[in-house]
Amino acid sequence: MCEKKKALLLVDVQKAFDDKKWGERNNQDAEDNMRKILQLWREKKWIVIHIQHTSDNPHSVFHMANKGFAIKEIVEPIEGEVIITKKVNSSFIGTNLEEQLKANEVSTVVITGLTTPHCVSTTARMSGNLGFDTYLISDATAAFGLKDQNNRYYDAETIHNVSLATLHGEFATIRTTEQLINSL
Repeated sequence: MCEKKKALLLVDVQKAFDDKKWGERNNQDAEDNMRKILQLWREKKWIVIHIQHTSDNPHSVFHMANKGFAIKEIVEPIEGEVIITKKVNSSFIGTNLEEQLKANEVSTVVITGLTTPHCVSTTARMSGNLGFDTYLISDATAAFGLKDQNNRYYDAETIHNVSLATLHGEFATIRTTEQLINSL
């Protein structure tokens, strides 16, 4: 990874994803890997941006009044770190994320968070399309099993791996936590 300005995005690392309604999940160590990357970013005093999903529906696990809205303690923001709330899958739509990155002359974006096929993927796609050198960290994100339109179930690992495959080389470079840390 080149010596240009880097930003770490932690996308939707919220207690809402601990809810049993989501079902089976892969990558149980994802949050611990996020913590390792975050620790390095803090040591280097690089830009950290927490993305937090919110919903206007008071019954949603992502509604601000519900405990699921909170960012997980393992990656809890500290003073000086930016927190951006969003209402859609992309961290760029309806937010000032792009402006913040450009104002800080960031050219490299490293993405971690939840979940791989949804907000992580959408954010990675837009980051790549906007011209940022984008890295998605495969073991610092996770997916849940999903059913398709024909009620066919795909396990969490399959969903995760296919999501990564659709991004790699097109919108982002896929790396593991170890590969990322070793490249820095």
